[in-house]
Amino acid sequence: MPRVFKLISRFVRRPCLLLVCLSSLLFSGCSHQDGNGFINQIREGQPQEFLQTSVDRMATLAMRDNLGSLYRLMGKLYLRNPDELRKSGFLNIHAAVKQVRLAIEQQQPLPVLGGRKDLAALSYAMSPEFRGDRVGAFIYAIGSMLVTAHGNRTQFYMTDAINPTFVHNAARNIEKATWILSQRQNKEGQPLLFSNEISEEGSNLSFAVEFGKIVARLDLLTQMLDERYRRIGLNYAQSLLFLNFLPVQ
Repeated sequence: MPRVFKLISRFVRRPCLLLVCLSSLLFSGCSHQDGNGFINQIREGQPQEFLQTSVDRMATLAMRDNLGSLYRLMGKLYLRNPDELRKSGFLNIHAAVKQVRLAIEQQQPLPVLGGRKDLAALSYAMSPEFRGDRVGAFIYAIGSMLVTAHGNRTQFYMTDAINPTFVHNAARNIEKATWILSQRQNKEGQPLLFSNEISEEGSNLSFAVEFGKIVARLDLLTQMLDERYRRIGLNYAQSLLFLNFLPVQ
């Protein structure tokens, strides 16, 4: 009998030996990787990640990054519109951003908006009639709209369902909000909020860039969600085609 068959027969008779060898191969391979190796990834992972599919994890990270982009935009808008910070009643940008962040993530109303959320808050915040802190109201409206579009959650697990249509619509709403931010003016012909600037002194398109990142993440998530649900349908169709019974446990 060739040597390879002798080795196989030894492993079959001694399954523990096979397990030890496979473990050695696994960990020896990991030892040649850098700090992002398999063991480090397991060690650095959070317990709740075991309850997430790859799409769930992607949706969670995208929501984290999108809200982070909004908070950065909020700080930049306060710098460009210092009068709005004074209207907020806070002494510094950090305190104003913290208030809006907590309201978004805890899904609490923002007093200046009179209980409005989502699209109703966005329309009111960017209307000439609004007299409060427009920066805080504008960012809160977009943030609450994002959370609503994701099923009123900011973290996602296997039992959660995200409607790709709502995520897609949220991306389009962001594009419209960006246009409103750059175009809408008050009675004096001044922008309701100063943001992007193109002038002889220089250009500042960082607001458009940051909003573009949010839209890109939402569109990518929409595609991933569509693909996941498409694969579920294909897998079911394949099971019918090949007359395979579906597992029940």
